[in-house]
Amino acid sequence: MRNVLLVLTLLGCWGAWQHYRTRPIPHSPGTVVATAPSQTSARDDATFPYKGHTLTRLQDFDIRARVLSRADYSLDRGATLAPVDLALGWGRMSDSAVLAAFEIWQTNRYFFWKAERLPIPQDEIIASSSNMHLIPADAEVARRLRETRVGDIVHFSGSLVEARGSDGHVWRSSLSRTDSGDGACELVYVEQFIIQR
Repeated sequence: MRNVLLVLTLLGCWGAWQHYRTRPIPHSPGTVVATAPSQTSARDDATFPYKGHTLTRLQDFDIRARVLSRADYSLDRGATLAPVDLALGWGRMSDSAVLAAFEIWQTNRYFFWKAERLPIPQDEIIASSSNMHLIPADAEVARRLRETRVGDIVHFSGSLVEARGSDGHVWRSSLSRTDSGDGACELVYVEQFIIQR
């Protein structure tokens, strides 16, 4: 009986620690990220191998945004490339007063939101938020991605890419900030990643 109580106590402590470690980062009302992501012509048209895929740079990419939701993947087809998806917001989609109206979640590589009454126009919501599939360039970027929490302000840069698998399967990044639905997510090869809590 004593062993059972010890195990239950340890499990409870572990669960409490995990909840504390991953709790959302709060922000006061107001826009916390004013600027939209930056896309520019790719510095080169380099194609390079990455974990059984061939990546091709489409555009260089730089973003500072608020994390609205996070999803980890280990079993789907894209997990080898992009183990973490972040739903990100900027402009008024980084404002706690606006975000309070939404329920936000991710599943199956998609980002969803709903609100009883839209606090800002739908076109602005679409243009100021996105789901991004993130390919870590190295172990340090991968570690920082694993540490990211909802509410964090993150700043990262790299390239929007196309990934072609050895079986011919193609996963291509969106290059638009105003699309939605299938194909609207960004696929980002992340070379630098900073968490600005």
